[in-house]
Amino acid sequence: MAITSRARALLSVSNKNGLIDFARALQSQGVELVSTGGTAQALANAGLAVRDVASVTGFPEMLDGRVKTLHPRIHAGILARRDIPEHLEQLARHNIDQFDFVVVNLYPFAETAAHPGATVEEAIENIDIGGPTLIRAAGKNFQQVVVVTDPSDYAAVAAELTQAGSVSAETRYRLACKAFDHTARYDATIADFLANRTAFNAATAQVEARPAEPFPPRVSLALTRRQALRYGENPHQSAALYVAAESVGGIAAARQLQGKELSFNNLLDADAAWGLAREFREAAACVIVKHTNPCGVGLAAVPLEAFRLARETDPVAAFGGIVAFNQVVDAGTATELAEIFLEVVIAPGFDDAGRKVLEAKKNLRLLVVTDDASQGVSLRAISGGFLLQSADDRLATPGEMRVVTRRAPSENEWRDLLFAWTVCKHVKSNAIVYARQGQLVGVGAGQMSRVDAVKLGALKARLSLAGAVVASDAFFPFRDGLDEATKHGVRAVIQPGGSIRDEEVIAAADEQGLAMVFTGLRHFRH
Repeated sequence: MAITSRARALLSVSNKNGLIDFARALQSQGVELVSTGGTAQALANAGLAVRDVASVTGFPEMLDGRVKTLHPRIHAGILARRDIPEHLEQLARHNIDQFDFVVVNLYPFAETAAHPGATVEEAIENIDIGGPTLIRAAGKNFQQVVVVTDPSDYAAVAAELTQAGSVSAETRYRLACKAFDHTARYDATIADFLANRTAFNAATAQVEARPAEPFPPRVSLALTRRQALRYGENPHQSAALYVAAESVGGIAAARQLQGKELSFNNLLDADAAWGLAREFREAAACVIVKHTNPCGVGLAAVPLEAFRLARETDPVAAFGGIVAFNQVVDAGTATELAEIFLEVVIAPGFDDAGRKVLEAKKNLRLLVVTDDASQGVSLRAISGGFLLQSADDRLATPGEMRVVTRRAPSENEWRDLLFAWTVCKHVKSNAIVYARQGQLVGVGAGQMSRVDAVKLGALKARLSLAGAVVASDAFFPFRDGLDEATKHGVRAVIQPGGSIRDEEVIAAADEQGLAMVFTGLRHFRH
């Protein structure tokens, strides 16, 4: 699309970031600027020659600005096909000039509706009508019209126009796709608001606000593809990573410093490792994950010692693992990390010396993650639908727990119980965790019966279980699981409680001199 001497741009934006520089770039290429309201005023204040849209339509802005651009002289100038002679003849007959650029972004509906003090009326007043119509018209006619909805595209469009004297068909198509995505998200936000946050009061014939629901009748997902993945869980499956527009933290928004492209399974395991590592605040934590289950966890004064404790849990499983730290990785820690084969290392940061050590491991993926306070909602796909639930972001505190045995845990046992309980929350059900002195000792994950999980955790333990504590993600349905754990020298137990046989299990613990704590909180992880 070559720019002619009569090229025109229609500019009408709520977000004025970058507007002036872009308008100057258009004007420098001989493009006439036509604008509305506050946008026209901003351009004029910057010293740019701008024509008010009312001088094009022959009508003033009406109805408090609700009607400005909804006019044949605007939309015919946008929608006319230049390769159809009849369209051009009709424009000439009615003395209508074409538009070559439509630069529009929309009223801030989402921001207004989300404001704590906003009324329903204020939100509805911020439903843009003319803007989406302009965008859709320009997007439909992208062969002839450049539609720009995102200020981040201004510089690239201006550069292309300046260097080539035109905007390529490929660019026009890309911008049109983005424009329709922009209006689709905008309309979905409005639809969600009206369906979920308002109700019609028949008595007053008014639309009124209603409290937000955790799981409203309608949910729209606005996701953007961040990365195409080589394949999914298996090579015959395709996959990609999508992020929400507002995503600012967590694994999906992690910054990769080096290494091979992340795979589908890398991302799942990284999320599991980081989810557990970030639970610990009081000391340096290291988590090693295989197939989304922790196979090593260590808590210590410094990251290096935490990594050593985590690796000791299961050195064989640590090979090829995903490692996460809750503190910055230093040179000493990096040196030991470099001694074994790992897939991914995740941390809030890597100091210069640590980064230099790990640079030699060219394929090792390093991820810097910004902590995200909460996932908010967990979404799972099933055949034909989706399951939504609030994220499992709670951990019972000691004040909420109840000692149910004659013997109460010692101070050291309490520390180990809380550590084991935190780890157990992140193990696939049925889950059993053995721990001692800030170190994961054994894990029984994903078993169909709890007693088998107890046996597997002991079988997998490479360190002594004598004096360890055991955590169970759900109650012991029978005393057999407790009896099995006691065979290996366990001294204290933490579990949710709630079984009809709780008294039997408590009696078994008392028989063997165990201390047992009920949390009242279950952590199934399917």
